[in-house]
Amino acid sequence: MPTRTRCRWCRPTGLRGRRSIPRRGSMVSDDPKAKEVEMRHVVRKALLGGVILIGVQLGIPIPPAQAAGKYAVILQAGKESHEGMARAVHAFLYAKELKEHGHAVVLIFDGAGTEWAEELSNPESQSKLRPMYEQLKQAGIVEIVCDFCAGAFAVKERLAQRQVPMTAEFAGHPSIAKWVDEGYELVVL
Repeated sequence: MPTRTRCRWCRPTGLRGRRSIPRRGSMVSDDPKAKEVEMRHVVRKALLGGVILIGVQLGIPIPPAQAAGKYAVILQAGKESHEGMARAVHAFLYAKELKEHGHAVVLIFDGAGTEWAEELSNPESQSKLRPMYEQLKQAGIVEIVCDFCAGAFAVKERLAQRQVPMTAEFAGHPSIAKWVDEGYELVVL
């Protein structure tokens, strides 16, 4: 026969085949194993509360739930494939949504992604992404184009003719460390 336990809110349990499951912290039992398990739960709760209290007293900041973040969306996919188009669409969608939610956003065209910068900076472009790109510019999203990669992908001259600024901060590329040092999280597509 099972041991008889009593829950603070229930009738005695342990009747043949039926057992209620009392809430943690509410079981009174003569079973040493049940007492040990209950004591572990009590100690865990107390320790967690103590750790949180010590953290607050030491000045460890608790980040606000809805604090505005900083994001650097890096587009490295080129125009040559369906996948590249999908990555570009999603880079623009992520940048737009983050900006609309009050976050600081930087859009970096790097690697083959410089082909998109060249295509979309062309005022006569028939790309389906052109309207979305214009929305990003109007929203004030900072745009950076890698100088080295623009040359490697043969779009540097056309970008220069359109007066698109190119960045060469670290070995000819935009500095990623600069953005991370400023608190930006990287999203690479």
